Parts: sequence; structure tokens; C-alpha cells
Amino acid sequence: MSRWIGLLVFMTCCLLSPAESRRVTAAEIVIDTPMSPPAWALLERELLKANTVACQEFFQRYFDDRGYLECVERWGGDDGPDDAIENLQDWPTLHMLGGPDVVRDMVAKAWEGHLRQFTAAKTKDVEFARDGMYYREFPVMMDWLHNGEGLCVFNLMGLSAPHAPKFAERVRRFADFYVPAEDNPLNHTATANYDSKLKILRSMFNGSRGPLLRKATALDWAGDPIEIEGRFKPGHGERTFAEMLKHFEEYTDTLGDHPQNMLATSLAFNAFAQTHEEKYKRWLLEYVDAWSERAAANNGILPSNIGRDGKIGGEVGGKWYGGTYGWGFTVTDPVTGKKAHRSTVRLSLTGFGNALLLTGDQKYVDVWRRQMDAVNSNAKVVDGKKQYPQMFGDQGWYDFQSAPWEPGLLEIAYWSMRDDDLGRVASNPWIAYLQGRAPAYAESALRADLNRIRQRVAAMRQDSTTPDTRLSDDPMKFNPCSVDSLIHLVLGGINPGKQGSPLHARLRYFDPQHGRPGLPADVAALVDRLAADEARVTLVNVHQTEPRTVMVQAGAYGEHQIESLTLDGQSRPINDRRAVVHLPPGCGGTLTLRMKRYQNVVRFD
Repeated sequence: MSRWIGLLVFMTCCLLSPAESRRVTAAEIVIDTPMSPPAWALLERELLKANTVACQEFFQRYFDDRGYLECVERWGGDDGPDDAIENLQDWPTLHMLGGPDVVRDMVAKAWEGHLRQFTAAKTKDVEFARDGMYYREFPVMMDWLHNGEGLCVFNLMGLSAPHAPKFAERVRRFADFYVPAEDNPLNHTATANYDSKLKILRSMFNGSRGPLLRKATALDWAGDPIEIEGRFKPGHGERTFAEMLKHFEEYTDTLGDHPQNMLATSLAFNAFAQTHEEKYKRWLLEYVDAWSERAAANNGILPSNIGRDGKIGGEVGGKWYGGTYGWGFTVTDPVTGKKAHRSTVRLSLTGFGNALLLTGDQKYVDVWRRQMDAVNSNAKVVDGKKQYPQMFGDQGWYDFQSAPWEPGLLEIAYWSMRDDDLGRVASNPWIAYLQGRAPAYAESALRADLNRIRQRVAAMRQDSTTPDTRLSDDPMKFNPCSVDSLIHLVLGGINPGKQGSPLHARLRYFDPQHGRPGLPADVAALVDRLAADEARVTLVNVHQTEPRTVMVQAGAYGEHQIESLTLDGQSRPINDRRAVVHLPPGCGGTLTLRMKRYQNVVRFD
């Protein structure tokens, strides 16, 4: 039978470099009940292994010894620097789940190579990138749909290797492009992305060289002229450079603020998690609160343009729905000739999630829920069927669909854990599993990710491109890293996606013996229940002759607090964000953790 070793003080190194000696304390228990390795546990361990092997083959195929992506380097919204590093999406998460250190090392090599590669890469015709596409190791200026994609690796490296060289320096520098210095309300005079008085980012195009304070051109978006026919296959299907320019010819209204700029708050989140300097938290909340107020003043809906004068629709004739990527942004696709609806207001959800992680205040969830309800309240009946609008233009609501407008619905349910929100995602297989309605989900999800790896590697081996016929986003479709099931089942979390968002997870693990993040070798974890104040997880050591020790943390950034832990019907107080579990050979058991969410200051280690 499983037994307790009281609430001893456990001293161990955690997530530290070998030279560091910082130590943490946590409650300590032993689970000594024999458990034959469940199928899900063996599948988890195999999935970690298969991901690693596949990622190694991918890296060898597409990156050189410098860590450079072997491609034609270009600036642009189709295939720019952001896509180059996005090819490694989810790799830091694989390492922090328990993937071996070779994964961390490949990420580090690619990140460093990426910075050098695109600092050296220059444009001829696009004026602001003529001295390098990156300046101070950051995009010179681009919109946050693309900036976010370019940060989807870096913004999670703090969970994998927060003590890596230059990491602390970079998180500060990147955030400081947006966070005002104490003695300079327009942050750095060389950039001045943020207007502290009006609480806006002054342009949709912004970065290390500041905001673009003129309307964007198609060339700014498309990049320098390039040969296409017979050589490249752009992701949007363009057959000529003229079509690439045509694709972006309507993308000109970029002055002023847009909700997608809230993706920049992930930089401040990382900087605060690393340094705990209050200026980063203060700016993040100030900026998100300003957008909350704008939504409240606009019938609960985030306006898609704030002028440089601070007024809603100030750059687009007072239209709250105007601007590039706005509520009314419908353009003509030059390849198909059809209309395409391309609002990116949905990307701002990340900002509200960041504010929630820092404060635990559900008012940030309420803003998004009210917006969903406000949009969907404009539904109408067409041919006897209810239809919901997705867009708003000069003629009112349009693009009516059978499904409600509800991007971020899963996130809202996960963050609030309210019954009504969970009811709206009841058909989601993972939610059904957590509620006991889909017992086969765990194994099927793990097998699906294994199958995805096999398919992607097979496709990669058939790829006939060469470095001079390859665009930066071409390898992306072969990226084999498949961790969705592990995020759900091991962490009780949701995938951050490709916009550079932090990780929202109920649990996280560390290997105290080796001083690194992730499940120790041979340990598997299964979260099969989540409630607002509870998480249930089964831990098992599948090794039959050697013991293992795992540290369990509440929250990806330690933001939650474990109040008590129940094992075999016996409950003990914890009152910590962590607990240490010893697993003798071949043993396992189920822990029920009572917790308070969002009680602790976020941090990486």
C-alpha cells in the first residue's frame, strides 16, 4: 500500500544548470503500490522517444552546422524570418515535458543560428529591413500575427532552459521595446512603440526599430521581388511576384493600434516571470485594461482600430471595425479571385490570458465571454436555420455561418472552469474525457500523435526541395513534433499554439535527480480530472528495477497552490506549489490535489 513519509523538508536542485546550487523545499511522499505499466504510460514514454528521434532527423535535414535554416532568406508576410524559427514550434515544450536534452540543444542551436542568419539577411527594396531583417536580435518592424509566430519558440524557452546564456538579457531587451522606461514615458526614444499617455501601440507594424508611422505598402508586406514560377511554391498559392503584391495590396491601413498587438504582452509576461520587476507587470495590465475599457465603450466588442489620437477608429474615419485585419477586413484572394475574410481580432485573447496568469482576476475572462455573447446576439434565422455573424462592415454584420463566433471558447472554459463555459465545449473529446464521458480518449490521443509523427517523417523523406528552391515556411508542414496529447494528459493544459503565448497548464514536473524540467526517465503521468479547485493525476514508474523521483508543480509557472494531497483515502496538507513523489520500481498511484488557482507569483524555476 502507498504510504506517506510525513511532510519532511525535501532539499533538491531543480531546473538549474550544473554549476548552480539554488535549492527548494517541498512536501515529500512515497507511493509504493505496485502497478503494472498501463498502456497509456507506455504510450507516453514511446511518444517522447518517437518525437525526439523524428525531430533529430528533421533538424539534420533542414538546418546546417551553424543552426541556419537552409532556405532562401526573405522578408515578408508570406515567408519571412518568423517562419524560419516557427519550424521548431512545440520543441521547447517537448523538452519541458521530459524529452532528452538533445532537444533543448537543437532548439538553442537553431535559435542562435536564426538570430545571426536574419540579422545578416538584408532587403534591397523594403526600406526598413535594408540594414538587416533583425536589429538587436528582434524583428525590425512587423505585425504581431507574424511577430508572434517568430516568438513561439523563444517565449517557451523559459520553461525549458531559463538559465541558458543570454536568456535573461533577451527577455528584458525584447520587453523593453514596448515597456516604458521609468524615466521615459515613450519607452526608448529610438523606438517609441508605446504611447504611455494614450496607452496604445502607435502602429500595427512595430518592433526593434520602432513603429511604422505611415501606411504600409504591398511591398512592405510581400518583401523584395523574387522569382517564383518553376522554383517556389508559396504557401498562399501565388504563381508570380505580382500576385504576391496583389495579395497584400489592401493591407495598407496599419496606423494606430489593433487588438492583435496584445500579443506583445507575452514579452512583458516572460520578463516578469524571469525578473519579477514590477514595471513589466504594471505595463502588461495597463495595456490589457485599456483594451478592456475600449471593449466596454464599444458594446462589449473590441474595436479593431484605435487612432494615434487614442480614439476608436481614429485612423479609419471613425469606423470601430476598420483597419487591416479588422472586423471588416475582407479582401480579394488574387489566386482564387474569391473574397477572403481575414480578421485577426481573435489573437488578442493571449493578452487577456497573460493578465489572468499575473492576477488570477476572472474579469479578463469576462471581457472575452461578453464579446462572444455580443457578436452572437446578432444571429438571424436563414431558411429556418440559425446563422451567426463573423464579420462587421459598412453594411453591418455579415459572413453568417452555422456555428457561433467563438474563437477561444476552450480557453475561456479552461480558465474559468465554470459549468456554463464547460457546457459550451462539452463535445470536445478532451473535456469529455476529463468529465468521465470518453474513457478511451487517452490512448487514442497518444496513438494519434504517434501516427502524426510517422506521417510527417514519411512526407519529409519525400521532400524534393533544395536550399535554393526552399522558402522558410516550406519545412513547416513536416515538423514532426507532436505533443498535443501530452500537454492535455500529462500537464492538464492547452497547447499555446503558434502566436508566442505562454503555457496554461494545471501541473508541471521536474526531475530533481538531474536538475532539469520534465518527467524523469520511465515516469508517466495522467491527468484525468480537472475542476476549479482540484486536479487528479496518476503517476507511475514503468521501470521494474530502479526507483524514480518526480517533483510535481501546480501550474506551468508555479502560479497555483496545492492546499492538500489525497492518496489512498488519506489526505495531508501541503500548502505549497510543489510536492515531491518517490516511486519505487514498478510502482504507481493516483493523487488528488486540492488547490487554489492563480495564488502565486509566476516564475520559470
